[in-house]
Amino acid sequence: MSLPFYQKRHQHYDRGYRSTEIQSTLSQYQHEEKRRSASHSSHLGLKSSHAMIEDKSHTPSPRAKRSKHVTPFEDKENEQFDYVVPVFRGRHQNVSGITETEEQRIMETAGYVARRNLLSSGEGISVSRATSSSSQHSEQYQKKSRNVTIREKAEALALKKTIDDTEEFHRKINEDMLLHAPVFIIMPRSHTIWETQNVKFHCTVSGWPEPRVTWYKNNVPIDDQAHPEKYKIERAYGLHSLEIFKCDFEDTAQYHASAMNVKGENSAYASLVVKRYKGELDVTTPKSTPFSFSITPYGYASKFDIHFVDTFGVSFGREGETLSLGSTVIIHPTIKRYQPEIKWFRNGVPISPSKWTSMHWSGEHASLTLTHLNKEDEGLYTLRAIMGEYYDQYSAYVFVRDADAEVSGTPAAPLDVKCLDANKDYVIISWKQPAVDGGNPILGYFIDRCEVGTHHWTQCNDTPVKFARFPVTGLIEGRSYIFRVRAVNNAGISRPSRVSEPVAALDPADRARIKCRPSAPWTGQIIVTEEEPTEGVIPGPPSDLKITEATRNYVVLSWKPPGQRGHEGVMYYVEKCVAGTDNWQRVNTEIPVKSPRFALFDLAEGKSYNFRVRSCNSAGVGEPSEATEATVVGDKLDIPKPPSNIVPTRNTDTSVVLTWKESVDTRELVGYYIEASVPGSGHWEPCNNNPVKGTRFVCHGLVTGEKYIFRVRAVNAAGLSDYSSDSEAIEVKAAIANPSPPYDITLLESVRDCMVLGWKEPKFTGGLDIKGYYVDFREVIDGVPGKWIEANVKAVTDRAYRVLNLKENIIYQFQVSACNLSGVGTPSQPSKPFKCEEWTIAVPGPPHELTVREVRSHSMVLLWQPPVYNGRNPVTGFYIDIKEANGGNEHWRGVNEKPTANKYIKIENLEEGVQYVLRVRAVNQAGVGKASDLTDPVLAQTKPGTKEVEVIVDDDGVISLNFECDTLTPDSKFIWSKDYEGIEDSSRVSIETKGNRTKVIFKDPSEEDLGTYGCFVTETDGVSSSYTLDKDELKRLLQLSHDHKFPVIPLKSELAVEILEKGQVRFWMQAEKLSANGKANHVFNDKEIKDGEKYKMSIDRNTGIVQMVMEKLEDEDEGTYTFQLQDGKATNQSSLVLIGDVFDKLQKEARFQRHEWLRKQGPHFVEYLSWEVTPECNVLLKSKVANIKKETNISWYKDEMEIMEDEKHDFKDGVCTLLITEFTKKDAGVYEVILKDDRGKDKSVLKLMDSAFDDLVTAVCKVIAESASALKIQSNEEGIRLYSFVTYYMDDLKVSWCHNDAKIKYTDRVKTGVTGEMIWLQINEPTQNDKGKYVMELFDGKTTYTRNVDLSGQAFDEAYAEFQRLKQAAIAEKNRARVIGGLPDVVTIQEGKSLNLTCNIWGDPVPEVTWLKNERELIGDSHCILKFESGKYASFTITAVSTADSGKYAVRAKNKYGTEINDFTVSVYIPEDGEAEEEAKTDAKTK
Repeated sequence: MSLPFYQKRHQHYDRGYRSTEIQSTLSQYQHEEKRRSASHSSHLGLKSSHAMIEDKSHTPSPRAKRSKHVTPFEDKENEQFDYVVPVFRGRHQNVSGITETEEQRIMETAGYVARRNLLSSGEGISVSRATSSSSQHSEQYQKKSRNVTIREKAEALALKKTIDDTEEFHRKINEDMLLHAPVFIIMPRSHTIWETQNVKFHCTVSGWPEPRVTWYKNNVPIDDQAHPEKYKIERAYGLHSLEIFKCDFEDTAQYHASAMNVKGENSAYASLVVKRYKGELDVTTPKSTPFSFSITPYGYASKFDIHFVDTFGVSFGREGETLSLGSTVIIHPTIKRYQPEIKWFRNGVPISPSKWTSMHWSGEHASLTLTHLNKEDEGLYTLRAIMGEYYDQYSAYVFVRDADAEVSGTPAAPLDVKCLDANKDYVIISWKQPAVDGGNPILGYFIDRCEVGTHHWTQCNDTPVKFARFPVTGLIEGRSYIFRVRAVNNAGISRPSRVSEPVAALDPADRARIKCRPSAPWTGQIIVTEEEPTEGVIPGPPSDLKITEATRNYVVLSWKPPGQRGHEGVMYYVEKCVAGTDNWQRVNTEIPVKSPRFALFDLAEGKSYNFRVRSCNSAGVGEPSEATEATVVGDKLDIPKPPSNIVPTRNTDTSVVLTWKESVDTRELVGYYIEASVPGSGHWEPCNNNPVKGTRFVCHGLVTGEKYIFRVRAVNAAGLSDYSSDSEAIEVKAAIANPSPPYDITLLESVRDCMVLGWKEPKFTGGLDIKGYYVDFREVIDGVPGKWIEANVKAVTDRAYRVLNLKENIIYQFQVSACNLSGVGTPSQPSKPFKCEEWTIAVPGPPHELTVREVRSHSMVLLWQPPVYNGRNPVTGFYIDIKEANGGNEHWRGVNEKPTANKYIKIENLEEGVQYVLRVRAVNQAGVGKASDLTDPVLAQTKPGTKEVEVIVDDDGVISLNFECDTLTPDSKFIWSKDYEGIEDSSRVSIETKGNRTKVIFKDPSEEDLGTYGCFVTETDGVSSSYTLDKDELKRLLQLSHDHKFPVIPLKSELAVEILEKGQVRFWMQAEKLSANGKANHVFNDKEIKDGEKYKMSIDRNTGIVQMVMEKLEDEDEGTYTFQLQDGKATNQSSLVLIGDVFDKLQKEARFQRHEWLRKQGPHFVEYLSWEVTPECNVLLKSKVANIKKETNISWYKDEMEIMEDEKHDFKDGVCTLLITEFTKKDAGVYEVILKDDRGKDKSVLKLMDSAFDDLVTAVCKVIAESASALKIQSNEEGIRLYSFVTYYMDDLKVSWCHNDAKIKYTDRVKTGVTGEMIWLQINEPTQNDKGKYVMELFDGKTTYTRNVDLSGQAFDEAYAEFQRLKQAAIAEKNRARVIGGLPDVVTIQEGKSLNLTCNIWGDPVPEVTWLKNERELIGDSHCILKFESGKYASFTITAVSTADSGKYAVRAKNKYGTEINDFTVSVYIPEDGEAEEEAKTDAKTK
């Protein structure tokens, strides 16, 4: 059984569900048989059981879970489940763009198709769903003929064999058959308890591998280790529990257990409500609450004020980037037990978490992250916070620019790819055309498809299509696909679009049934009837054939399936003919189509065609349907006409509102693209990359003050319209409007018949200066407000106003309206109720009109106005408090320890990126008064492009403070202040403003002008800066002003002298800057000198260097040299005195340099002779030479005696060397090396005598000492020897030994010495006292080097044992028996002669001597006489030898220390007759 590659990788397409469906069918038959047998034995029990089951059969599962195989032997709650839901197994590979939910839906789709095909293909089997409306057990209807029964048995056997083979096959190939996701067998139960009680949640979880369970409270993990006194979590054998001790009201929450393993995650939820006894309530309802408050499920507030802080503004991103939007949500009143519901919308459509978007709510801050921007993400984003019945929202637009093209000139990627009208083997793909074509018209689009679960993309069309819809055919039923689109022009192909949502190739009716079916397991019946199935029914003709879409590239037909089609599925053949003829041609001749949709390509454009469809199945091809009307091939949808009446209007400093009249007679409009251009540039930029619907759009990201023109074009599936006519040019600036309402109305003072109010200026001024304010008031009697009464007819310019003619002890409310040239704005919200009564408190009232200026990353300046009510004593100062905006009251901290008398303060040491609020309190003799209202939250951050006040001193010495503003509007003004008060004294300073620059000019700077000068720019986002002029700064500026009035040429360097290479003398100085008119005069001893033979003068005006060069420095050149500079009106000079020792030293150095230059013309030494000690302890004499050639000769001398070298020096690397090996004191002397050729000679001398030689000896000794090896231990017959090896040894190296940190005194038993390169210490006859640490000290004359060894413990024992062994071996060797000498190796003797051999014997004790012949012991007799005399002499005598005496003899000496044998050979010969006679004569004569 071979499977296609995609089925092997993705079992959920074919293999997995087929085997499971067969298994589930067989399981259902077995369950039915058991149920029938059980119904006969216990009918009543079944009745009650099924009655109980019926109530649960209609309850859908609350969550999509992995199905569980249930058998009749399990819990009774599951008895009604007779059908086994297929378990989709196998490895699932996610394709980009598919979420887990989508993948599950795809799997369900494939499973449904498999189940439908399986049940519809079985002969004589039909399926019906068991109804659950009756509580009685469903009866089984069974009518069988004999033929059916026999066939059924045969099929059952074949089915069983197929099932067994399939299960065995999958058991081998499906490794994770036993793995399944967690399933909650027993859910945790919700509880309602009283306070101080304990509660315990239980749940039982199954799954493999064993799931890991985590408990959560309101989606926050519970850590029982961190809070053991509160929580206890237990787990054992699949049973999990969470116990909460001594519950209180704060424990009221939703709890859930989350089980997770490698196959997935599942959760079960339960709630806990903790009730409190009425008598213990700590919150009581007030007797009289304000009219806007009442008790609600969210607390006592029926109205919630929702504010968005740190909001996200209009954002710009680029495709592929990550963009985050966020805002802090503040809700008042705060109820800790309840959190708002946070929702995000794009263009009014809710956003759900997906692969492309993620949302987070921290309890205070809501954020939305777009992980991979695409143009589909462009739009209006809205953050909505919902609290009970109240909600508020904030919106801003997000623009997404195109990513950089891979090939220059290619179009941008299409967008918004969608799948429409999906069927069994067919789907229509639609998309939106991009706004940018890359400069070349778009020729068309390529559509690609990819099967879900793979990464292989297939192009669906061979030629580009221009229409933004395309039918894709040839899909495989039951499989899911994703699509993408690419645009193409003459420059190339664009980047692909974002992939579409996955779509399954299914019949729409099947898809609808899948979507709407309950999540509970399928409980249908299989009814076997006696009737034979209908066979061989030819389907009827399709109906309602029509053309749904027609373009120049294709025509799409749709129809309804035939009513008469039997039990088989039907397929279709499509036929066409040219209109007016009856020549029908079949379009799909080879493969019939399954879907009641078909797209025809390759039709001749402009021709008319008729179409019809035939149904077919295994029985044959049916009759054709009615033909369509004649259809002309061509685009039925026209390209839209361009919009008209393009009108831009001002909006903000960076945006323009654009309106237009929609395109006329346009069908299927997708939207509009807007482009902007600077007039005359010819360059157009898109304002949006996602078509917008409607006829109004806000174009953001424009440059303030720049003029723009706009154009619009419409887009539908047929293409993009022509551009509209250009709009009129408009300058980008804020629109003029009425100001927004003032806010935070505060009572500053109250007397019997009047009140003084303060308020904050509007956040939006309407693009103009606020001209004034109007105040209204009304009485509030018993909580009922009256009518509003105008307090002032003429607008007041200050933000404080005294309302007169009020009634004492009456409660009033106030409202304030701001006005500008555009008109009067909306009134503020009514203030809090204030009672008109005399203030008698001693402390001051609150300061007011708090203003924050000069906001930077680490500082800001706060201004305020003193309180209107001073109390009983005058105000003496102010305290300023600050805290972070989100901090509680306990986070207030003082800025100043002592009260300040100023009405401003600079707050420093702030943390960048943190929002702060501030308040001011006035103080008098009675104490500290009421705090002012808080400022709005201020972010400590330096805005981009922020500039500071700059002090400038011009060429005329005029001092001025300068400030520049790049964000200036036409209505903006520069306002200068001194110590934050308006500058009124024009006699001290003057103010000049030109364009976006302004400056304050000091007329006569003095200490009267000391202070802080600030500049504030109106109609901007708080642009301001300041500059503090103190005494030190004034002194510096006055000095700088004097320097500018009386200029001096600044010098980088005073007059100096230096010696050049040839011994020339150079005098030079350098000015900071010289113009082309700059000149210099040279003076020597008050006399001007000129350029000539002796003096060479020059001036470099680019570098400002002035110099004079003299060839030689003679005795008459002693004196004073002066260089005088002049450049316009600026002058300067510098002098140098060269007399006495200074002159003599300079002259000597000049002569030396000249001599050196002459020396270097021939071979010479760059580095003179020096010595170096090599690692081998040799001495290397070396010098570095230059300007060498082949003929250059080198000679070495010692004490004026030439040193002969074996080889000629090759001057390798420009170094000449002389190596002295085995260095000793004999090598002391004067060494000289001479270089010589036809160009000259040079020599270098090195004296190695006295202290210089001692230094060299020390260096050699140092290398020797450093080369010493580690001390080692060696035993010999005399004792123990400690030794170390060195590379070389000389007597100047001082060696000493220490034992246990004490110097060793040398004796006959302990002595030291040097043998070759080995330095040793000999310890004869060692004892236990010789144990310890031994240190060898090597002293080179300066430094002591040590080597140590530990001769104790095992080391000593082993050395001592070895010494004893060697000692005994030496004694044995000395005293063992020895044959010292006297015996020859071979003795040749004539027969009859006497043989006498004697040898010396040594040994203690005296050895035992034995003579051997042929390895047998000899015994002395008269013939062989053996003697051993005085323990030293052994003799061997044979009186008359015979041939029998020949042989191998040996003498053996033996004592207790050893044995030694000395061999010799005796050879006896018989002489010839003549020889015998001569021998006889000789013997006779002898006698």
